[in-house]
Amino acid sequence: MEDCFYRFLNLACEVGHCFVQLLEDAFGYYYESNPCDYESLFGECFSSDEASSASIDATVQDWPYSCIQKATSLIKKSLLAPSFGLILGCKIATRCFDYCIIYATEIREKLQVLVYRLIRTLEGSSADIGWLQKTEGLTPVVDGTTRFKELLHNVRNGTHNLPNTLVYLFIPGLFSNHSPLYFVNTKRFFSKMGLTCHIAKIHSEASTEKNAWELKHYIEELYWGSGKKILLLGHSKGGIDAAAAISLYWYDLRDKVAGLALVQSPFGGSPIASDILREGQIADKEARRIMEFIVCKLIKGDMRALEDLTYDKRKDFISKHRLPSDELPIVSFHTEASSAPGVLATMSHIAHAELPWLPLPQFITQYDDSYSFSATAKVPVVIPLSAAMAISALHLRLRYGESSDGLVTRCDAEVPGSVVVRLDRKLDHAWMVYSSFNKDPIEADASEMCEALLTMLVEIAKKKGDFP
Repeated sequence: MEDCFYRFLNLACEVGHCFVQLLEDAFGYYYESNPCDYESLFGECFSSDEASSASIDATVQDWPYSCIQKATSLIKKSLLAPSFGLILGCKIATRCFDYCIIYATEIREKLQVLVYRLIRTLEGSSADIGWLQKTEGLTPVVDGTTRFKELLHNVRNGTHNLPNTLVYLFIPGLFSNHSPLYFVNTKRFFSKMGLTCHIAKIHSEASTEKNAWELKHYIEELYWGSGKKILLLGHSKGGIDAAAAISLYWYDLRDKVAGLALVQSPFGGSPIASDILREGQIADKEARRIMEFIVCKLIKGDMRALEDLTYDKRKDFISKHRLPSDELPIVSFHTEASSAPGVLATMSHIAHAELPWLPLPQFITQYDDSYSFSATAKVPVVIPLSAAMAISALHLRLRYGESSDGLVTRCDAEVPGSVVVRLDRKLDHAWMVYSSFNKDPIEADASEMCEALLTMLVEIAKKKGDFP
């Protein structure tokens, strides 16, 4: 009877061992992730096949009742194994749910950023264009277009009223260091009338504050050298630099400057510069890297020269530095570029290239007077600049519904407190400084326009009693 009991007990132990082995195979993942808990659960009953058999034999011979208790404990633990599997499944499900929540949150954040960048790109400068007219407390402008046309008509008919008691200083705009003909014809035109005229030698691709500092010293040198007041005319960024010099150093220049004319200057900012450098829009970093390569590497300029023309920079500067329009005569001039198909064929003359002549052919003798050549020849350098301005103006009109000269909208070129000339003639941003192969003898050229603008400044100064 006792022998049968021992055999039955051995059989029960073997069955339990096989059941445990089955559980090990079924819950191997749990054992790998939680080895300490699993060993504490089943380590008491077996460690290996041989050790388990020897332990069972010793237990049967020495402690039969203890073996029965261990078998009972093994069965209990085997019955509890599914609960551990359920716990493991719950942990895996919880972890998967947590990862799903994390991934969903990341996707939502990325979508929010993408939507924000898309909206910012589509909005562009629509909220910034014309912000000067929307700002309360600024001095309103005065329309002087009619008087300008009268003065321009007089200039074209030979009436020149500019006094020689002033020095006339022209400030070129952006990239003027790479434009040899910038204001050259205008200076020659003024010199023929016996007027003292200069073109400011500044690094146009530098920041506005740096050029303002250089202009301050330039104006002071001209004033001390001639004893005459200076009448300023700045085109594009040149007008911004001149206005900044007056705003920053008005205490030093009060008695040296007679007036300021801003021709097609983005006093409020430029939508082109803002759209290129706006942060937060799509491909903003790529666009900035491209502009940095062009401005800094190729042109050897400063990126701040372009940044100073954005709406954010202009708002910040104007809020901190007021232009004394109530004390100084100021004229604003702006135009609208044409988008007609014929403009696309217009070529702008921007420079001259000197090329050496080739040696004369042998059959042409030195006595042949019909072939007398100089050592070098000047070849005009032309580019389709007017076509580019026309395309840019069309873009601004279709996107924002604003009239512009291709780079500056009309409303952003009006300086608060100034006399504004709103010319209805179709002229692009570069027309004032570059000559065209297709000149119209009926219309006034850039030199005559500048003379009429400066004549208007002199009239305004006389009305204010500031004329020297």
